Amino acid sequence: MRILALAAAAVMLALPARAEISVNEISRYLNSFRTAQAEFTQINADGSISTGNLALRRAGRARFDYDAPNKGLVIAGGGQVAIFDPVSNTPPEQYPLSQTPLNLILADNVDFGRSNFLVQHGGDATQTAVTLQDPENPQYGNIQLVFTPNPVTLRQWVITDDSGSQTTVILGDMQTGATLGASLFNIPLELQKRGLSN
Repeated sequence: MRILALAAAAVMLALPARAEISVNEISRYLNSFRTAQAEFTQINADGSISTGNLALRRAGRARFDYDAPNKGLVIAGGGQVAIFDPVSNTPPEQYPLSQTPLNLILADNVDFGRSNFLVQHGGDATQTAVTLQDPENPQYGNIQLVFTPNPVTLRQWVITDDSGSQTTVILGDMQTGATLGASLFNIPLELQKRGLSN
């Protein structure tokens, strides 16, 4: 019996551990929901930490509401990303969403298996990371998404800009399928609320 037990243990050791989550599984997971909400913790390039609430509505819409004392706001909508400064009466900085790595996970349909944006994929039985970058515009930086299995869940992402600076967003429990009104992601409406519209 002892020999059988040792043989069984040897066989178990010889079996490879479950590999990383496949890119097709990740794509199916991201396509399984249109909206999501989560609390987040953001680690900025300078080491400072911010917290807040995130709302996503694919395609192309996201909203980051930062807690005090920051109280900042970032909205992606209408093909633009607007960064509102809570202590300034000036209009927000705006960039085309297509020129940010966030654009790659807010796409209407995600298919990393066929995407030329996938530059790295790897992990183990505990977590899997995929790195995405626009091959025609590497100057836009890249985004690394980290997932855990059973069930597949997005846990964090790391955005690296063209200078190499990194911003990490760690997600709390994500709630999917929520009803999120279009006004949450309406940059002109937010400008109007703040008295910044023309």
